[in-house]
Amino acid sequence: MTLPTPIVLDCDPGHDDAMAILLAAAHPAIELLGITTVSGNGSLEKVTYNAQRICALANITVPIARGANDPMAGKASAAPTIHGATALDGAELPEPTFKLSPLSAVELIADLVRNCDRKVTLIPTGPLTNIAMFLQAHPELHDRIEHISFMGGSTERGNWTPYAEFNIWADPEAADIVLRSGLPLIMSGLNITHQALATSEVLDRISKLDTKLAHTIVDLLKFFADTYRDVFGMPDPPVHDPVALAIIIDITVAKLVSAPVSVELTGELTRGATVVDLHGTTGQKANVDVAMELDVEKFWNMLIDAIAALGA
Repeated sequence: MTLPTPIVLDCDPGHDDAMAILLAAAHPAIELLGITTVSGNGSLEKVTYNAQRICALANITVPIARGANDPMAGKASAAPTIHGATALDGAELPEPTFKLSPLSAVELIADLVRNCDRKVTLIPTGPLTNIAMFLQAHPELHDRIEHISFMGGSTERGNWTPYAEFNIWADPEAADIVLRSGLPLIMSGLNITHQALATSEVLDRISKLDTKLAHTIVDLLKFFADTYRDVFGMPDPPVHDPVALAIIIDITVAKLVSAPVSVELTGELTRGATVVDLHGTTGQKANVDVAMELDVEKFWNMLIDAIAALGA
């Protein structure tokens, strides 16, 4: 019998982060060891509260620890035009049912990695600040990391500036540390997450589960759809973050290409852009498995099955 993959989910909920939490908690191939939060889609206070409320909604009980309030350089910037004033607008959510861990995010990650009987996979779905800080603080634990599968970047253009995706733009210095770490990395950028669209057909499938959880998720995704339509002119919203986890659950959900990836730190117009050398023109060694093409049906079956399994 294959044991589930132990993971730590580092996130900034966020509508799509909420979906990643549900998938991580419900899928039998995953053992969710803990959740850490980072300032991103909203302030650290807001996104941590949102992680607690999503766990309360779906009866999930795992350690949750607060992480970085600001990036490694500069100050945090939120995304209220996409996620609303609370960073998770669109539905009424219950109050938290358990207290936060007394540990910081970096301390909790280190504790979980150190004490797990298997190598641990880190799934960052927000800015990479906590992960970079963990890698710097605990080099002795690097060999205990199986993968870092992150949502961020793009092989093409950006969504926060013309060339930078939000998570990488929010802390390029942290992204640079992760990309240079030498650890096994998987990147789910906008080029693949824009294939994970919450269409009306998807919302109908979720709604037909006819549970409180399912109806709440539909309300959240409808809000998300409205903001994506208003800001980007997209008729259906991309549910970015669960893609990074779905690849760990079943690698056949995506086609991966090994490539050199770096992040622009100083460009006046391109700071935070991921430079993905798909054709080997730089001669650099590949350091990332870049997700390129999504099996959309398999992805949504995975997510909808998770919502059904949680039942609430």
